[in-house]
Parts: sequence; structure tokens; C-alpha cells
Amino acid sequence: MNLLVIDAATEACSVAVQVNGNIYNRFEICPQQHSQRILPMIDEVLQEAGVTLQSLDYLGFGRGPGSFTGVRIATGILQGLALGTGLKVVGISTLAAMAQQACVVAGGKDVFAAIDARMSEVYFAEYTFNDGVVSLVADEKVVPPELAIPTTATKDQYFGVGTGWSAYDTLIKNNKVNVLVDVLYPNALYMLPLAAKQIEAGLAVDAEDIQPVYLRDKVTWKKLPGRE
Repeated sequence: MNLLVIDAATEACSVAVQVNGNIYNRFEICPQQHSQRILPMIDEVLQEAGVTLQSLDYLGFGRGPGSFTGVRIATGILQGLALGTGLKVVGISTLAAMAQQACVVAGGKDVFAAIDARMSEVYFAEYTFNDGVVSLVADEKVVPPELAIPTTATKDQYFGVGTGWSAYDTLIKNNKVNVLVDVLYPNALYMLPLAAKQIEAGLAVDAEDIQPVYLRDKVTWKKLPGRE
């Protein structure tokens, strides 16, 4: 399976391509420069892999949650690439990508992923690792940090990833969480196996059907007259 994945949902911007079992990737921390950097990064990994977009099988993107602007940038670019090539697309959770990295790099099993959502809230989800990929334990949510970790959490040790942990001390409370300070942002590299799993499950869609995930989108729309 030849696959390209991009992400621009946070301060980081990343691109990864898997071609004939080989992986090529770029990752940069470049706040407010995603629209300038992401297309050159795509060109770089494709050239390094020695392929064109047309020779790929599928496309993937970080569908959020994260920065509204960043998620829209990735969504728009992926739609353009997909429409131009006719390739089908999958969206990958940014929270899941960080959890995947924790499990692959640090040997984690159970992970809490938290992205600073501003407004004294975090984007939050819990994941568990099985058969090489993470799976969601409960729905992704946007909540105050002190309410993020479920009271039913019973594991002796969780890994914590994302910017939410450094932004809000109340997130940890009395829970046994091993915060991985090197896993702050989602990385397209770790979205590749998650994308492949979705594709194998038949979840790839046409470009016009991809859906970004904001988690806070209903709040945003309610600020506009006539929107519910």
C-alpha cells in the first residue's frame, strides 16, 4: 500500500509517505507557517521516495482535533490533492497519532492524549494499544482539564502525551501518569499505521466526503447569527 499522510492541526506540521514498505517523512515546529511549509514538505518526501502523487494508492490527513485554522489547512490541501488524483482519503485523529507514538517509541499500553484547547479546556481521549495500533477507549471530548481523566480509570500506570499536560497542572491530579515530554504534537509518521488500518477496514472515502473534527465546532457555529 502506497500512502501519503499530512498533518497541520497544531504548532507542528508533518508529512509522511509509505512506498513499497519504505517510509519517508518530515516534521517541523512552525507555528502560523503551515500554509507555506506543507506543500514543499510534500514535494520533498515524494521526491525522496521517487514517486508522484498519481502513483500512490491512498491519502490521509490529521482530521483534528486541534487548531481550527490548522485543521482547515490540512483538510483543504488533502481535498485538492485527492480531487486532482482521484485517490480516496482517510482522516486520522491527532490524539490517536500521539498515543500511537507513545506506544511505539516508549512501549506504552494505555495512553491519555491531551491537546491544549485554550479557553481552560483540553481536547482529550484515552487509548489502548493492541496488535500494533491504538484504539479509542471512549469518545474524544473537549473538557476542563480537571474533568478530563475518567473516574473509572483503574490502570496503575498511564502514559500522557500532548500539550495539555504542560498547560494545566490540574490534568494530572492524583493519577499515576507518566507524561512523555517529547511527545507534544501529532506526527504524520505515526498516522501511517492508523491510516492503513482504516483503509483495510474499507473506511476510505472520496475527497468531498472527508470530515474535519473540531470537537468545539457547535460552540463556534452558535456565535454566528442564524447558526445552531
